[in-house]
Amino acid sequence: MDIRTESREVTLSSVGARLFLFAIGFAICKAVYNIYFHPLRKFPGPLLAACSPLYYFYWLYTGKLYYAIKESHDKYGDVVRFSPNMLVYRKTQVWQEVYGYHKNGTTFTKDPGFYPRNPSGHTMISTPYEAEHSSIRHALSPAFSQTNIMGKEPVLQQNVQLLLDQLEGFADSRTSVDITKWYNYTTFDIVGDLAFSESFNCLRGSNHQWIDAIFRGMRIFVFIRPFLSLPTFILNGLLSYVSDESFTLIKKKIDQRLKLEPSRPDFLSHLLGHDKNNEISKVEANAGVLVVAGSETTATLLSGCTFYLLTHPLVYEKLANEIRGAFDYEDEITLLALGKLPYLQAVLEESLRMYPPVPAILPRTVPKGGAAVNGEFVPEGTSVTMAIFSAFRSPSEFTDPDSFIPERWLKDSPYKCQKEALQPFSYGPRNCIGKVLAYAEMRLILARLLWKYDMKIDDESYNWNDQIAYTVWVKKPLMVHLSPINR
Repeated sequence: MDIRTESREVTLSSVGARLFLFAIGFAICKAVYNIYFHPLRKFPGPLLAACSPLYYFYWLYTGKLYYAIKESHDKYGDVVRFSPNMLVYRKTQVWQEVYGYHKNGTTFTKDPGFYPRNPSGHTMISTPYEAEHSSIRHALSPAFSQTNIMGKEPVLQQNVQLLLDQLEGFADSRTSVDITKWYNYTTFDIVGDLAFSESFNCLRGSNHQWIDAIFRGMRIFVFIRPFLSLPTFILNGLLSYVSDESFTLIKKKIDQRLKLEPSRPDFLSHLLGHDKNNEISKVEANAGVLVVAGSETTATLLSGCTFYLLTHPLVYEKLANEIRGAFDYEDEITLLALGKLPYLQAVLEESLRMYPPVPAILPRTVPKGGAAVNGEFVPEGTSVTMAIFSAFRSPSEFTDPDSFIPERWLKDSPYKCQKEALQPFSYGPRNCIGKVLAYAEMRLILARLLWKYDMKIDDESYNWNDQIAYTVWVKKPLMVHLSPINR
């Protein structure tokens, strides 16, 4: 080795060492600033959370973010600084203060560091622009109205009947069945029918690639969240790579739908009617959101509800008796009739509280000039959010908050229940547009299943609720045994 080569290696080594020391020094200085001089320094929380956003990302990547936030709330109180520029709340009033309507026009916009932008543009869920959101929502609102969903009951009934027919084989053979999987098949087929006038055929066993692709995409999106501030051309490339599989499936489904002449309006009809500029890519992006939001969350809630029912025999018996006592014949089980069953509604509300389909956070950005949140001034630009799982388990809002007690939702209940605290579909002008559809599916699927079958949980699924979550829960198989009701 000559002197020049050796000198070059020494120089590169010393430059690398200097850069490393600079990075360490910068990180230390930044941590000191965040702890002692940052505008949020007075808010309580874990010391490591105040030092660096790495603390938040660590818990995000482990899938235990919802648990870590709840633990912090139990230790520090109703507001926690969980990252240098993030405050997390669990007090009911914050729903209105951050997510609700404001008379002065002030808006807490969606935090762009949390919601990934689709390569084709923002969707109704991800856009931080209120005008864009309002425009898309206005176009879709008729499709999700109470009247329209009630009119779609034959579609729901047809798919639920197919679910029951498929489960009959498991009941006859006395073998256990992963009910979570079948809930997913059912809700995906329903949203396929409603969105594209054509089922995904998951229940018939011919097409499960949708579910697999969407689950993979949702998990990967979590891991690119630290990179959402990258330049648009780089971020779009990354997002395209991540979402390519599910996006290709969406495009294929839309192409098939455009060749049809549906006998009834579907969700895509409303999106296409809104597409004044012939931007089919934005239609595709929003259609993909409808598929995920309109299926996975409902299937998740049904899975959680089934688990809690089967691990609470008295609650299960009370609900089964209400449903079976209300209907002599299966064709009497309609959406209108199910809306009159108080204990069914109480069970669903308590299931949403104990097992919210989206358990973690929905960050917003404090507007210019700052704002009062939970009785304290918060500087502009701060990321603020309700912690859904933590808020739903708050001892100041619910008696015995970690226990499954549907009775708390009934009239004259002795259990403390802050009903306004339960906002599983979010709150305000940007709450979930599919709330009516979700309740219709949950009531109908659960009621018809319990009317026809008795269910018993398999021993291997008693710890089913010990799960991680990446935006939504990573559900394990929920194995149950079915036996037909003799009438």
